[in-house]
Amino acid sequence: MRTLFFLIILLMNPAYLYAQSQSQQPPLEAYGKLASKSMMVISPNAQRMAYRDTSKNRDLMIVIDLKTKSPITAIDVSAVNPTNAYFIDNERLILVASDNLRLWGFKGRHDVSAAYAFNISTNEIHLLLVPGYGIYKGQTQLGKIIGISADKKYAYMPAYKNAGSYNLYKVDLERKKKPRLYQRGTSDTIDFFLDENNEVIARERYNNKKDLHKVEALIDDKWQEIFREETPYRTKSFNGLTPDRKSLVMISQDQAHGRWAYYTMSLADGKISGPIFSHDHKDIENVLTDIKRVVHGVQYSGFTPTYEFFDEKLNARMRGLKQALPNNTFTITDYTPDWKSMIFYMDGELSSGDYVFYQNGTLNMLAAARPGIPGQAVHPVKEYQFKARDGLTIPTLITTPAGQTAKKLPAIMLPHGGPESYDKQGFDWMSQYFASQGYLIIQPQFRGSKGFGSEHLLSGRGEWGRKMQDDLTDAVNHLADEGMIDKDRVCIVGASYGGYAALAGATFTPDLYKCVVAINGVSDVERMLRTEKRNYGKNHWVVSYWQDVISKGNVKEDHLEKISPINHIEKVKAPVLLIHGELDQTVPVTQSEDMFDELDDADKNVTFIELEEGEHNLSKGKNRLKALKAIDKFIKQHI
Repeated sequence: MRTLFFLIILLMNPAYLYAQSQSQQPPLEAYGKLASKSMMVISPNAQRMAYRDTSKNRDLMIVIDLKTKSPITAIDVSAVNPTNAYFIDNERLILVASDNLRLWGFKGRHDVSAAYAFNISTNEIHLLLVPGYGIYKGQTQLGKIIGISADKKYAYMPAYKNAGSYNLYKVDLERKKKPRLYQRGTSDTIDFFLDENNEVIARERYNNKKDLHKVEALIDDKWQEIFREETPYRTKSFNGLTPDRKSLVMISQDQAHGRWAYYTMSLADGKISGPIFSHDHKDIENVLTDIKRVVHGVQYSGFTPTYEFFDEKLNARMRGLKQALPNNTFTITDYTPDWKSMIFYMDGELSSGDYVFYQNGTLNMLAAARPGIPGQAVHPVKEYQFKARDGLTIPTLITTPAGQTAKKLPAIMLPHGGPESYDKQGFDWMSQYFASQGYLIIQPQFRGSKGFGSEHLLSGRGEWGRKMQDDLTDAVNHLADEGMIDKDRVCIVGASYGGYAALAGATFTPDLYKCVVAINGVSDVERMLRTEKRNYGKNHWVVSYWQDVISKGNVKEDHLEKISPINHIEKVKAPVLLIHGELDQTVPVTQSEDMFDELDDADKNVTFIELEEGEHNLSKGKNRLKALKAIDKFIKQHI
């Protein structure tokens, strides 16, 4: 009955009435534009819903009444550009935004996050923490809220008072007002934790110069150290509190099976217990908390998200969804404090992204995220695996054009960014577009990818341009040997680290790919590390992390030179398309500019497109569309 109910919902939705023939596909623009509806959240009383709507050339945050389905209010958020939203009560929303800005008195541009309070009744919105207004003017990360007062009038937010003191502030949620100092921190404080009365009970610290990670509990009005680890970068994550507020929740590696698991650490004496939540074959990716940072459950890693809760009823609910639609993914996007009402984002089979509402044991469709791409146009994504040349199993996603057999198809190698990240089985706008054009898409989770255990992750350390690249090569050769792809018609397309992998493919395996597309990619690893040292300082944990990931601490110039594609231009045979956002702060645009200059000077076939106001993640619709059009034209010229 549950499966039938779901199918009826899907088939009654106009977005799924795909009357065109199988040979017809949605236009490129449908894939290149941002999802028209996103950030769907629910009020604590389950009577209101809010979401971002970017359809019809507008950018609004809309609030509707769930019973009447009628709009309550809407506000233009184009100037704010929110990336996250949540209700703090039935009348107010918090919007978390990120933008690339210049800070007065500071050199260059910076990625800046901020939080806004939106009052639904008055339709007013205001910035909570303003750089230079009661806090240090040179800081960029001001979107974090770690608690809300009982009367919902104040938020508790961390910020720097000056360049050397990270404190906790009490911030007015009703109007713009200078924040009040609530709890002093130290220069190396990175987080605070509050009890049920919003009293500070613990703080987390990390000292870059000493490589020292500590947690201190406030006991009898004195800070007492309960955790200490000397490490060049943090290996444990403190994510919230147990319901009794007597312990912190810690994510750490379980030595029994090498997976990241959930532990608790007593605030009284630092005693670590657990693992509480753990899985032999999956890592804990994040914890599910309420507005008070109390942990209710966990999300595990994997091609499709899975969850585990303390409440067995919630576990049964998630199992029921999976049994009903085993080929779809269900991601929890929001929930009421009692967990009786939940919003899921669903994609996969017959869905390019839909929001579904659960309440009182029933499910209802809320909205399609991409109404221009109906369900019947979604191409199947399957899990696959193969053995690399040294015997390591490489989990892989394969997207095949709908209605076609994977036999001698032209292919796109699509390595993910990170590199310590991984792909998921849901709707991916770029791979789905390629599939609509008849290509088979290969997404190997090469060694160094997260989500498949510490052994798989750590086997990629020091293997940039080497074994990590071999895994991509082995994927192409394996699928060609299996007869699934045409080895003479393969292009590689990647962004961020995937862009590095694309350029490494052009230089280190020049006969493998017929064309190469690098989006916001790294071409000069040595320069990348120099930039990180300049931005953070040579003792910063970010630098230590990258040195470990890229070369296992071996940062000799000859090693970095050998793995940098820019130093091997003479090997390039395939045409290269470079795309880069001019405001990218993660991988500076100079990485592509220099690569273009070197390729152009060597008379190689290269094209460079700089995206105006573009940043690292192609989050602006105009840039995503421009990039996809350029990639589509380029690939069709060369494959």
